[in-house]
Amino acid sequence: MELFLPTLNQMAYLFLLIVIGYVLARLRVVPDNAAGVLSKLENNVFIPALVMGTFMTKFTVSSIHTAGRFLVAGLITVGVTAPLAVLLGKFCDKDRYIRKICTYGLAFSNFAFMGNAIVEGLFGTDILFVYLIFTLPFWALIYTWGVPALLMPASEGKRTAWQRIKPFVNPMFIGMIIGIILGLLPFYGHEYADFGFFGSLIKDLGSCMSPIAMILIGMTIAKIDLKATLKAPSVYVTSVIRLIAIPLVTVAVLKLVLYLFPTLPREVTLCVICALAMPLGLSTIVIPSGYGMDTTAASGMALVSHLLSCITIPLIFLLAQAVGILPIF
Repeated sequence: MELFLPTLNQMAYLFLLIVIGYVLARLRVVPDNAAGVLSKLENNVFIPALVMGTFMTKFTVSSIHTAGRFLVAGLITVGVTAPLAVLLGKFCDKDRYIRKICTYGLAFSNFAFMGNAIVEGLFGTDILFVYLIFTLPFWALIYTWGVPALLMPASEGKRTAWQRIKPFVNPMFIGMIIGIILGLLPFYGHEYADFGFFGSLIKDLGSCMSPIAMILIGMTIAKIDLKATLKAPSVYVTSVIRLIAIPLVTVAVLKLVLYLFPTLPREVTLCVICALAMPLGLSTIVIPSGYGMDTTAASGMALVSHLLSCITIPLIFLLAQAVGILPIF
């Protein structure tokens, strides 16, 4: 129970932020383009600031070995879950396009917006640092396979070499590189205050990431046509697989792994569970809508999975702690 109540409290906090975003959008307190503006702020300012601040205060010469360990763990995890998502996606719906949406949702959860918020809120910046490293392979596969193969029209999928490389040159990646450089410089400490006004700026901008991300989710859900989205069986099938089946199998596999390798750090297992227990991401709505594609099923999956996750995430964390695969904080 040491982790269940804090997790439930954190989920209640995030859920209320989602409700605020939903109410603001439904009552038209904010303009129609508010969600688009917040999305750009999140991706271009707040998330890069969070990543930069985490790396410039946590990335040191002594932490490089640790970073490599979590990077390898991320590679192994996504190397297993992505092929599994392709297999499971075939059973979610008969329609080929919806199967692609389901496959993306099963391969990539909302490990960034919601995952970062939960990890930072429950476990602090030390764990957030290794979690960001752990999820780097997920981002790499999203840019190289997830988005172009599953979310973009087929005609848009044929890209030049530069078009394949360009997505990696993004604000989050640039923020990470700057953070690494600042963290390794010998004449700086590893507290925000050691960087003067710049450190305060980055810290405050990064602090905006979690609340704005949840409000953005609420605004996105507010635009969903509930009657249309909740009719598709694939919405519920995919949500149950994403929130219940995959996390339960993950807990069982991690328990076996820890039996075989008892010295495996519990922080690694924590990162795996956090990344795989999150609801379906919002990219299945944002990217296809930009190409004029139907987002009805994707919207339903986002709505149902985010609502259910307020209960499933605390329960999965409780189970994981009960079987001894999560660290005690």
